[in-house]
Amino acid sequence: MAELRWRSDIGPAEVAKLSVGSMDNNVYLLAVGDEALLIDGSNEADAILSELGARTLRTIVQTHTHGDHIQALPDLAAKTQPRVLVHPSDAGRMPVEHTMLNDGETVSIGGIDLEVRHTPGHTPGSICLILEADGRTHLFSGDTLFPGGPGGTFGDAEAFKTIMASLDEKLFVLPDDTHVYPGHGDDTSIGTERPHVEEWRARGW
Repeated sequence: MAELRWRSDIGPAEVAKLSVGSMDNNVYLLAVGDEALLIDGSNEADAILSELGARTLRTIVQTHTHGDHIQALPDLAAKTQPRVLVHPSDAGRMPVEHTMLNDGETVSIGGIDLEVRHTPGHTPGSICLILEADGRTHLFSGDTLFPGGPGGTFGDAEAFKTIMASLDEKLFVLPDDTHVYPGHGDDTSIGTERPHVEEWRARGW
């Protein structure tokens, strides 16, 4: 059963965090005026549409395409007809028409910009999104970074090296006060997680 975890203003955007589905997936709905952007069409399309209200869903950005992150896409696409964006390396699992999204590109909604960072490891096409607002950095980390460690790499040593490189090169270059909004579970910050990186590297997951 879907649950609203929080709703907050981040710069000009009203952002809602919903937990959906049996795997406690977080989806994030960013609204500016009557336009909205969704991060991950994970599950429970009706709950997402209820939070959307009368606004127009312009864009859905997929942080990656594991099955628990794409279950609501067919319903959402049929009912709202947004553009759906995904990194090319994950595009093969998409259940709806989509457009490719690459590292360094910008996704815009209602005058705000989110920077795309390609962070492979959990999947080859995993991405994170960065929003700069109110003098702070906000990171939507998908399944790349969680409180307590990186996203799972399922015993694949090379994938683990890849995700750690993604953390080193793409995420832990961000300021300590960066807010982190992951694809499952509680929020965290870069400063909270940074001291533990070598522990994660040593344990191998």
